[in-house]
Amino acid sequence: MTSLSAAFTGELGAFRLDVAFDAPLDGVTALFGPSGSGKTTVLRAIAGLEHLKGRCALGRHVWQDALHFVPVHKRGIGYVFQEPSLFPHLSVRANLLYGNHRARGARAITFDAVVELLKIWKLLDRAPERLSGGERQRVSLGRALLSQPRLLLLDEPMSALDRGAKEEILPYFEALHTALGLPMILVSHDIAEVERLASHMLLMSNGKITASGPLNELLTRPDLPFHQNRDAAAVLTARVVGQESDGLAALDIAGQRLLVAGEAGAPGDAVRVRIMARDVSLAVEPPSRTTILNILKAEITAIEALRGPDAAVTLGLGNQTLLARITQRSVAALDLRVGQPVFAQVKGVALVTGPAQ
Repeated sequence: MTSLSAAFTGELGAFRLDVAFDAPLDGVTALFGPSGSGKTTVLRAIAGLEHLKGRCALGRHVWQDALHFVPVHKRGIGYVFQEPSLFPHLSVRANLLYGNHRARGARAITFDAVVELLKIWKLLDRAPERLSGGERQRVSLGRALLSQPRLLLLDEPMSALDRGAKEEILPYFEALHTALGLPMILVSHDIAEVERLASHMLLMSNGKITASGPLNELLTRPDLPFHQNRDAAAVLTARVVGQESDGLAALDIAGQRLLVAGEAGAPGDAVRVRIMARDVSLAVEPPSRTTILNILKAEITAIEALRGPDAAVTLGLGNQTLLARITQRSVAALDLRVGQPVFAQVKGVALVTGPAQ
């Protein structure tokens, strides 16, 4: 089971969908795009909830082709909707057990493991009406997991939550792949959410997939719009070197040392870090006597003038890519050019706990 392979065509009123893609099953694939681009329709077609023309297979398991259409309850899929869909007359425990009773085959994901992973043991005897929005979505997620899915589909599961509830539930989604190794397809129009959770991305617009590939490859591609945004970021893979005595973790990225706050894991572990373009400044000579701890040798691979005074600078860091957002005046003052070696001064870096690429 190496990938989810799908191709769908169909017309829904005036809207036409025409997509074909392969999504790897070794992490989280994000279906990303603006509202109305067809993301949820694609997800429903994968689940078998929308019967469009096409083909869909999970590895060697063909769910749909010209001759066959496997119904949704036989596909082994867990589905988490935008709005939590709990049975109001059942307790949290009974809602979870409903998912367990629907499971087919061996139970690899146990009730106790889900309750512990999602930290919902204190909620088991409550009614859904007594739960917060974030708690209801955690229970919905738990019920989906207890159906023993081979694939988990997440349809903007945090879009109905306020900022506080979203921050409450995000760590649970981040922990899912690490804890269970379960492949997931995430629908989202929130790029910050995608950066935290996904390792692969399918970019959708007007019913078509316009780009696909590893997350950081798309985030930093000059022909795509992400690097032009004020919140542009790169998500890179690093290896844990060890924990420092002052609470910082030492990482290795492209043979260079990177320090990050918090505990990163055991030495040798692969982790992901997110670096905002606005937190990267450039120097043409090695900086000295500076408060910035992380200074990385890099090479300029592209420079693009943006609207207003800023420029986006794309940097090669080994076989990975970093972004910097600086002023066009700074580009001119330092005479920055493609192919030039520079020192990237990283003012802020954050661990993200989704699967490392």
